[in-house]
Amino acid sequence: MKRIKIAYIGGGSKAWARVFMKDLALAEGLCGEIGLYDIDLPAAELNKRIGDRINESQNTISKWDYKVYPEIGEALDGADFVICSILPGTFDEMEADVHLPEEYGIYQSVGDTVGPGGVLRAMRTVPIYEGFAREIKAHCPEAWVINLTNPMTACTKTLYDVFPEIKAFGCCHEVFHAQEFLCCAAKEMLGIERPARQDIIIDACGVNHFTWITEANYKGTDLLALLPEFIDKFYESGYCEREGTDPSDFRDDPFRYGNKVKMDLFRRFGVLAAAGDRHLVEFMNNNWYISDEAAAESWLYHLTTVSYRKQDRLDKIARSHRLADGEEPVKVESSDEEVVELMKALLGLIPAKVSNANVVNVGQMPQMPLGSVVETNCVFAHNSLKPITSRPLPEDVNALVFRNAINIENTYYGIKARDLDRIFEAFMNQPLCSSLSVSQGRELFSRMTAATAEYLKDYYPKLEF
Repeated sequence: MKRIKIAYIGGGSKAWARVFMKDLALAEGLCGEIGLYDIDLPAAELNKRIGDRINESQNTISKWDYKVYPEIGEALDGADFVICSILPGTFDEMEADVHLPEEYGIYQSVGDTVGPGGVLRAMRTVPIYEGFAREIKAHCPEAWVINLTNPMTACTKTLYDVFPEIKAFGCCHEVFHAQEFLCCAAKEMLGIERPARQDIIIDACGVNHFTWITEANYKGTDLLALLPEFIDKFYESGYCEREGTDPSDFRDDPFRYGNKVKMDLFRRFGVLAAAGDRHLVEFMNNNWYISDEAAAESWLYHLTTVSYRKQDRLDKIARSHRLADGEEPVKVESSDEEVVELMKALLGLIPAKVSNANVVNVGQMPQMPLGSVVETNCVFAHNSLKPITSRPLPEDVNALVFRNAINIENTYYGIKARDLDRIFEAFMNQPLCSSLSVSQGRELFSRMTAATAEYLKDYYPKLEF
């Protein structure tokens, strides 16, 4: 039994922490300590109590010692792995990120990666991650650091820029959903049982939430070659890869979608966009797929309002209390996430594993700037992560990805230098801001920074609030 220490920054997480803890409880050959650190100490205490209940489950294979630390350094001391999963600011700040731009005709379906909301979120997050990188360097420089926070690309970039020797990568499950979509195409077009996602061999590359599958194979069958007929059949009705889900369910659940944007992009470019439609639409000009709420509806997805997120958060907090108090049973079952499997591969407990990850571009994506953070397949082995050189993107797709990669780079370096002019230019160059005049853009940028002033004032002294 391999004993390790995991430091969880954002250990009061209302959702992902429970998924992670349950996967760890089913991880054969692993045990140890999970150090929970969060600026919301009671939330971390609540997760400790839930973790203790997970330990009591009959399904639990691996029991963990959950400890809450009031100081980040204490949580990091001696850690073998660091999980970073935070919400930068509150949903009040995110409300301004997402909904203020609507007054200027800019709609956002997520608002946490690119677009005006993504830029403001990066302005709050990057300075926090600068501190995380310094603390990791001081307390556990040899630890593997797994980032789950959005904006994924900017967060991972910060970790490497502040601490170049860091062993870090960003994990995102969006590519998994595209693999499931391909499983559906295999089932429908080949008349077979739906394959397991892990049996779909893909080549994927891009930037997080704008990654593209250029090759997909199932037991010798080219799955991309099946898509034209599959798309012709389901384009109008949509097709959701989640089992038991109807494409129309997006009307009641903003995290569902009919993949119509994904299918339209395949028709246009011949390669498969990997992320869910809610993310994809924010990387392209706002008049393409997200000009307003009606456009979103016509493309079979919904805009995720922050009021929905606020209510969802309250529901999750209430459920956390029920789980911690024993009023609701804790069901220990494995998820579709791969973080624990990647950890086991890095520890040498299982054979080398290939999965998508966000790391610095050292040539695995020759079409993107060296030093930028990109998402490609990587090989995870004992204390080793090696990116795999991806197939080239078609030039028209590459132009779309490259623009966003440069925007993310400019946003990051503007934030690093606290250079508001450079940040603003990256803000204006967002595809979602393509309909703004410069004067409108300045007004919107000023209003958005003022709305999140509480989380910016200590980092950007030149901002006027």
